[in-house]
Amino acid sequence: MRTIFGILSGEQEADLLLRNLNIVDVHTESVYPGSLLVYRQRIVALNPDESVVRVREAFDGEGLYAIPGLIDAHLHFESQLAHPAAFGEAIVPSGTTTVFGETLDFASAAGDEAVEAVQTLFADHEKLPYRLYAFAPGKKTSTDVTEAMLKMDPVIGLGELAHLSYMTGDADDFRKSALGRANSGFVNCHWGVTALSDMLLNYMPAIGVDNNHDVWNEDDIEKSVRYGLNTQIKFGVGSPEVIRTMLRAIVKRRWPAENFQLCADNISVDRVLRQGHIDWVISLAIEMGMPPIKAIKMGTLYAARSFRKDRDLGSLSPGRFADIVLTDSLAKINPRYVFKGGELVARDRKLLNRVGIDYSSLAKEPKPGLAELTAGQLDLTPLEISPEGDQAKVLLFDVYGRGHLKFAQEIWVPFRDGVVVPEHEGEQLNRISIVQRYAEGKRHIVTGLFKGVSIDRGAVSTFWPAPSAYFVSVGSDSAEMCANLKQLDALVGGCLVTEDGETKACLPLEFYGVMADMNLAELVDATRSVDAALEKLGNRNEGEPVVNKLLTLFISLDRFGFMK
Repeated sequence: MRTIFGILSGEQEADLLLRNLNIVDVHTESVYPGSLLVYRQRIVALNPDESVVRVREAFDGEGLYAIPGLIDAHLHFESQLAHPAAFGEAIVPSGTTTVFGETLDFASAAGDEAVEAVQTLFADHEKLPYRLYAFAPGKKTSTDVTEAMLKMDPVIGLGELAHLSYMTGDADDFRKSALGRANSGFVNCHWGVTALSDMLLNYMPAIGVDNNHDVWNEDDIEKSVRYGLNTQIKFGVGSPEVIRTMLRAIVKRRWPAENFQLCADNISVDRVLRQGHIDWVISLAIEMGMPPIKAIKMGTLYAARSFRKDRDLGSLSPGRFADIVLTDSLAKINPRYVFKGGELVARDRKLLNRVGIDYSSLAKEPKPGLAELTAGQLDLTPLEISPEGDQAKVLLFDVYGRGHLKFAQEIWVPFRDGVVVPEHEGEQLNRISIVQRYAEGKRHIVTGLFKGVSIDRGAVSTFWPAPSAYFVSVGSDSAEMCANLKQLDALVGGCLVTEDGETKACLPLEFYGVMADMNLAELVDATRSVDAALEKLGNRNEGEPVVNKLLTLFISLDRFGFMK
């Protein structure tokens, strides 16, 4: 306090003066010309008297708009397959300076090593070019793991609760909830608006859940807001039309922007590089009719306030961290310069310095489990044969994101000479096999047809270990799919494309089968090589890389009971 008083009196030096700015004031929703004075990562003055202040460094803002650093209110670190440093290479140049991140799949995959693994993952988080606040798992791990993680830095509360399990009255779930609420901790949830009765919808808010990201349309949003939940509008999962549907509803209904925060949930680094991160969804909200500063507040002040972090984040005011984005437009956010704590970390959508954090100790040795798997076990087995014997009932799986209710359907398809014909409504479909990696007795396998990948030959398989170790294989020939799975089984985890048993593309995930030991460029090259290999086999992909699409399948496979 004495030092700050001395700086404002001109007796001591500040670290940085950013001058020649058009500062966006999210509190009054106005813009004014001015400058910002920074000391020890925080803003200490607005429009300081330059004839009085002394500074070590000055930065010319070129008349650009200064907005608070952008905040992702909810994402899963495993979903983009990148470790925290590689992820920073993607999001920080887009203006994101704070992330509230889930760790549940990583902790679940680590099993007995969960506590030590998470400590390693976050050991050097202060070196990252963005601020990280994390959550202990609300599902998929033991209560002991959750309790231990709640005591860690930078964990601030309990990660998302799963409505489908938390409505059963399970004692472990009750204890996790209580631990999450202790010491004013935060609790996130899947609220379950599409799956639960109106009566049961009361449970999550009644026990003090803070945030909900399980909204998909106008009705979902209205209920979430009415029940008092900080409602996170997600754009990383599912069809690109989902985010437009939600933003359109907010604009049409003129709901106060203060109810909402922006989040990715699950997103690939490839999509961030091509499209953007929080900057993109703010720009989309503006395009759809929301006033620019209100849209910016959803990705800054309101996100910070939902976690009671607005004394540190979310506005360009004295006492807040000097997390600042300079953009040449408010109609379309275009980060020219990004500062974290007054340090310039990105310019013109490029990270200036790669963070040298070594995560290699998280790499594990493979533990194969498919030695006894046979091609015949992957044959498509009918659920039912029609009385006439010419049709078979099978499961049809759709890519996660077109709506939970359509994820898995029972359909009738042709049945000829004792064989299922993989054709529905005139469309040829690939087969899918969901295969348990480590069998206890009889191996659990589910077969069906699949929408989302369409290859004429070869096979593609992925692996995900949380909460249970399972593979998904897509193709049209059981022998090819089986050979592909056995090759992938020789790795810790990842994604593999083969043709005639020959590897065409491979993305290894060495960190417990959920993260790659790669920098951003290496990871993007690997995911794009999978898409390129599948294109040669006949697939036409749009949107997220295929590997990310396939991995999101495991969310619903677990949620709807297709995995033991």
